[in-house]
Amino acid sequence: MRFAPDTEESLAFLVALCNTDPSASRGGDDELATVGQLGALLGRFHYTGRVDGDEAELQDVHRTRTLLRRVWSLSRDDAVEAVNKMLRDAKALPHLVRHDDLDWHMHATEPTSPLAERMRVEAALALIDVIRMNEMGRLRICAADDCEGLLLDLSRNGLKRFCTVRCGNRMNMIAFRERRADGK
Repeated sequence: MRFAPDTEESLAFLVALCNTDPSASRGGDDELATVGQLGALLGRFHYTGRVDGDEAELQDVHRTRTLLRRVWSLSRDDAVEAVNKMLRDAKALPHLVRHDDLDWHMHATEPTSPLAERMRVEAALALIDVIRMNEMGRLRICAADDCEGLLLDLSRNGLKRFCTVRCGNRMNMIAFRERRADGK
């Protein structure tokens, strides 16, 4: 499955952001508890524009993370309503831009807009592609028993089940031990 490069990057960021939530993190800790951790996350992706780097911005990003985790698992039709609301609330106006080392891609807010608003709008633009292509099934929650991590399945066959190799290996080991205990 292939989406436009900016869509895939936005979806990858969405997964990374949402998987900082305590329900999805390996240790059960909030991996986005500090402004410094937010800065490190942003540094891993092509985020440009305004970053206040304060506690108020961090709290707004936390609210965005919660919203996006909820939207991730909505049905296609329910996701449409949520995506439209994110765009409407931001008064989004899609336009093409080219900056840094990135070719033409879409933005729908100004670089001076608050960080969390830009995150919501970029996620909404990416989700538009997913919805239009009827690929909401590519957005999943990890199948590991004790993991709530989000996963984006871009594989050709669409069979990815685990958010990380670690979760897959752990579940495979559990299944192996159960088969072995049953004498199979």
